[in-house]
Amino acid sequence: MKIIILNCGSSSIKYELVEMPENKVIAKGLVEKVGLKNSVIKHKNEAGVDLKMEMSIPNHQKGIEEVLRILVSPENGSLKSLEEISAIGHRVVHGGEAFSGSVPITKEVIAALEECVELAPLHNPPNLAGIYTMQNLLPETPQVGVFDTAFHQTMPEHVYLYAIPFILYEKYKVRRYGFHGTSHKYISQRACDILSVNIKDQKIITCHLGNGSSMAAIKNGKSFDTSMGMTPAEGLIMGTRTGDIDPGALLYMAEKEETSIKETSNLLNKNSGMLGISGVSSDMRDIENAANEGNHRAQLALDMFAYRAKKYIGAYAAAMGGVDIIVFAGGIGEMDTETRKRILSGLDFLGVDLNPKNLDKKGEETILSSADSKVKVIVVPTDEEMMIAKDTYEIVSR
Repeated sequence: MKIIILNCGSSSIKYELVEMPENKVIAKGLVEKVGLKNSVIKHKNEAGVDLKMEMSIPNHQKGIEEVLRILVSPENGSLKSLEEISAIGHRVVHGGEAFSGSVPITKEVIAALEECVELAPLHNPPNLAGIYTMQNLLPETPQVGVFDTAFHQTMPEHVYLYAIPFILYEKYKVRRYGFHGTSHKYISQRACDILSVNIKDQKIITCHLGNGSSMAAIKNGKSFDTSMGMTPAEGLIMGTRTGDIDPGALLYMAEKEETSIKETSNLLNKNSGMLGISGVSSDMRDIENAANEGNHRAQLALDMFAYRAKKYIGAYAAAMGGVDIIVFAGGIGEMDTETRKRILSGLDFLGVDLNPKNLDKKGEETILSSADSKVKVIVVPTDEEMMIAKDTYEIVSR
């Protein structure tokens, strides 16, 4: 069964064509700068095709149309016709409280997603655009929604609620939802597979670290807590997001700077985090280069990032009554060996004993801990698209 996976961002479309149940990637690519100047499609397939095409892509529909055209083209394609596509899997960022798992996309599901737009105004509209487009282009092909928030719907009430008047939760569903759920689910299960342990017996802390970062406490295979909240702004320090901050400080800054709600939101989400602290960049590589050249603020940003992650590890170990496995994933978690070392330093009190020979390995499944370590530490490159493919295949095969 051939399944196409679509991950539509605000100005991008990430896609994969997967053969299931073999878990075989036939083709994949990225549409960049949707709705902007100099749009680009990058496409690869198993036959060795490696394309980079510049063209005008004013919206997501045009981008998806071009992707499908490439997939069936005689020169560069992997399909004889679009009828070979048996199902479509969509990454959807916010499902609110309506979805605790992946679901077939129906009129009712679309209506529920449209209601969630105000919870994720930057993410859900492009996700919906992908669904609408495929309805028009492949109306008979089943579609499945896989939600970033679904995995975290197992969090207990006392964990996901905020200490605000309860009526505001009842009226507006103001609560912690968490994100990166597809990644946290994948890397926790894959780590257990590598270590040959049963996930239902494990206490796991997953660290999805990238430009957007989050951590999760996974107890007996279920999400118990996670660092992101009602929006992706809570929790760890990120590329341009503040992470945890005193709400009183926000009110104080807004009053002093006389900023609107929108301007304050931009401050929190686009001008803060590693960029705001370092004054150099939101990219960890640039910040590390600057720190190596003696830039104090760059070094400060690195120290703050590692400290916040280390603090969450300690908190989640306490919340779960211990920890058996710590997993790293995401661009920083998989590739930035120095940041991993900063986060892991001083965790011997938890039972972490590291293997020095493996600490500098990048971008591959690697056990960082020693054979005798009480707590296993492992790097698992995340594969959200394959997780979406598996859920889609399972649902359409019922």
